[in-house]
Amino acid sequence: MTVTTALYRRYRPDSFADVIGQEHVTEPLMTALRKNRVNHAYLFSGPRGCGKTTSARILARCLNCAEGPTDTPCGKCPSCIELARGGSGSLDVIEIDAASHGGVDDARDLRERATFAPVRDRYKIFIIDEAHMVTSAGFNALLKIVEEPPEHIKFIFATTEPDKVIGTIRSRTHHYPFRLVPPEPLMQYLELLCRQENVPVAPGVLSLVIRAGGGSVRDTLSVLDQLMAGA
Repeated sequence: MTVTTALYRRYRPDSFADVIGQEHVTEPLMTALRKNRVNHAYLFSGPRGCGKTTSARILARCLNCAEGPTDTPCGKCPSCIELARGGSGSLDVIEIDAASHGGVDDARDLRERATFAPVRDRYKIFIIDEAHMVTSAGFNALLKIVEEPPEHIKFIFATTEPDKVIGTIRSRTHHYPFRLVPPEPLMQYLELLCRQENVPVAPGVLSLVIRAGGGSVRDTLSVLDQLMAGA
């Protein structure tokens, strides 16, 4: 029996150009990368399944690309390959799920790891998912390093609830709110996916899929995935 990867994993974007419906986020980030004016800390907020952690990984890829910092990762260097869809992950890009690692000890551990230089790449990048789950004590332990990080450190916080991230941390970040994706770009994207998967779709089906997904790309692709599996 072959296990197939979920659609949203198979088609997870590897560059900002492939992220749909978030141009108000991806365009300023690409400009900052082109001008080499990337901030040391970002806060990506918005509904689930809209590309926050995917964009955090892409930003890490852009920053640590051998040709970078660049707005278009080369896709060939070791860092790009490791951080690509299905890649093994990079030692210099550390993803932390705050839902299970949001306490003060975890924050101290992170602070300690941050003092070491990157293993190989330009930056050591911490992606902190579900950032609203970090405790107040945890945030306070992180505050000093987020306020005055070493040159080689970047932080990207991702959360569905930005108001629960303490103000002192929020004020140190560039905040980008992600939005639910409107039906038109989602429709074009689904039509393209169905063509790539060689799946013929009856008229009207994709509109129902989009309605069921509620504007979340991940949820929409999960619904489409179920339909393809059952068809």
